[in-house]
Amino acid sequence: MILCDIVNSSFHFLIEGKEYKYFMHESIPTFNETVYYISVNETALLKLKLNCDELINLEPYVNFETSYIGMGLDRKVACVGFDNAIIVDAGSAVTVDIMKNSKHQGGFILPGLKKLKEIYPAISSILDIDFNVKVNLDTIPLNTQDAISYAILKSIVSPIVEIAGEKPIIFTGGDGEFLSKFIKNSTYKQNLIFENMEGIINANNCIA
Repeated sequence: MILCDIVNSSFHFLIEGKEYKYFMHESIPTFNETVYYISVNETALLKLKLNCDELINLEPYVNFETSYIGMGLDRKVACVGFDNAIIVDAGSAVTVDIMKNSKHQGGFILPGLKKLKEIYPAISSILDIDFNVKVNLDTIPLNTQDAISYAILKSIVSPIVEIAGEKPIIFTGGDGEFLSKFIKNSTYKQNLIFENMEGIINANNCIA
């Protein structure tokens, strides 16, 4: 089975249980078997169509109700199957979604780590300092490197912790594993999207 999650900046494939990532400027493989996909990028989808014999869009099979206007398909798929949890997809942006009693309550979007890191050199070349991945968030910083690293991480971690309360926090995405280390009661699921895509396929025998 081949699964494809098309996000804003890249293609994520799961091919026979192995994950592959291609950025938009890179060539992608040609497939002669069915590819099941979700996409939030129409331009990238056209590129995939040129490289596949058969595509199946999973969007019509995603059973997910929300009052949130404009919620991306990838966020919906990430939330499928959770009763009471906070779902955090940490990529180029950090999306945070709240599930309560199997219903989506809403969510918010934060800048990703990369974007936050870019802010400081734009303010002053003096602030162009390497990020400290081991900064202690329980101690007030006493040097500029830690001060910047602390502020970046706190700006992401604090609102997630505040909204979560006692709910479990599920991280996914490229920076998910790193960020999860700073929050208690959190779990990192690298292939959350793909696992939920497989669940959607299995729940709809007509497309399996």
